[in-house]
Amino acid sequence: MIKFIVKRILTIVPVLLGVTFLVYLLMTIAPGNPEVAPLRKVTDPEEKEQLKEELGLNDPILVRYVRMMKGMFVDESGAVSDIIFKMKVFLPNSLKLCFTALAISVVLALPLGIIAAVKQNTLFDGACMVVSLVGVSMPNFWLALILMIVFALNLGWFPTSGSTEPIHIVLPAATLAFINMASIARVTRSSMLEVIRQDYIRTAQAKGVPYNRVIKKHALKNALIPTITVVGVQLGELLSSTIIIENIFAWPGIGRQLMQAIDSRDMSTMIACVMVFAVFVSLINMCVDILYSIIDPRISI
Repeated sequence: MIKFIVKRILTIVPVLLGVTFLVYLLMTIAPGNPEVAPLRKVTDPEEKEQLKEELGLNDPILVRYVRMMKGMFVDESGAVSDIIFKMKVFLPNSLKLCFTALAISVVLALPLGIIAAVKQNTLFDGACMVVSLVGVSMPNFWLALILMIVFALNLGWFPTSGSTEPIHIVLPAATLAFINMASIARVTRSSMLEVIRQDYIRTAQAKGVPYNRVIKKHALKNALIPTITVVGVQLGELLSSTIIIENIFAWPGIGRQLMQAIDSRDMSTMIACVMVFAVFVSLINMCVDILYSIIDPRISI
């Protein structure tokens, strides 16, 4: 287990280098490159060439990339960069929003998916699948605006923005949770249906084991593996979804910082946010693999 964790953590390093270099390369070749912004105000060719030399724009792209990455962590005076302080301040807010939304979606989706599978082709099953289909098909920004209009502006139950009190997290977390709940419920239902049709489930029932015990002791554990996969993927998507949701509800998280960095052409902050996303997704995938081996000992890591 320890060897596997160390190996997966070490693989994060080349992933980060590849992701950040790709983002940096795209930013340098795309229109509006922030590195050449000072050159747009210079009309004299000689002065422009001199400024390019001073800014280091004539250096190879790998040299510029390394210099930019170094500047993300340490400023010119050798002190810790302001970007690191930004990540320390805003990343916990985004994680709090993501894990709150995930907890809501899992607590609601698992019972719905299990009951829908056990009561297949009933009214409850049909209603759950309709709600799940709506949730999967609904854009998160549209749902966020609807919740804001109904519960904040019309009913006045919740605030439209802020993060100082627990009530501020309700609407953004509910927006993220509903869409993820739909996906988790659908996968849980289909996984449970596949498991309860297996021969060993029929054998347990034939031996007189109560049906509820069969579901809890045998079917549920084996049906959780696909659900865990979806939960891990959804948690990675939750952090990326915060880019839109945090801006709608003015939630002070890393997603909002990324949008502000894009608007202001702050390349260092943009790449720092991308690094955080990449590390988060990599760690989540590692945790999912570990959970596989815990739930099903037949899966080795």
